[in-house]
Amino acid sequence: MEITPRTPTQKGPAEWFTGDVWFDVLAAPPVPATLRVNAVHFAPGARTFWHRHVKGQALHVTEGVARVGTRDGEVVLLLPGESLWIAPGEWHWHGAAPKTFMTHLAMWEVGDGTHGPDTEWAEKVTDDQYDG
Repeated sequence: MEITPRTPTQKGPAEWFTGDVWFDVLAAPPVPATLRVNAVHFAPGARTFWHRHVKGQALHVTEGVARVGTRDGEVVLLLPGESLWIAPGEWHWHGAAPKTFMTHLAMWEVGDGTHGPDTEWAEKVTDDQYDG
């Protein structure tokens, strides 16, 4: 066994997020492990840009109200204790509802690079897309 040292909370980069977002890396073990887990803290209305994961992503809300959107215009609300699986390659975004802070666990697996980057980032989510 190996205890992973705690890393400082990091500010979400402006190239990936709209609004104030902070994250804590909870799991990033060395190879051959592939699982990654971040606790991501969103201010009201903050959200990711459009993105997709080569192996998919699971989200689990721990506090607040989350919004998760897909390219077809669907926006799903998640409450504390609820989880959502996003299929490999599916373009999506996630963030906090307009009037609440939100924290979720973001869980994904890294790939070996043969099918592209683990996470591919695209453009900002518009207010209309966020509103659903």
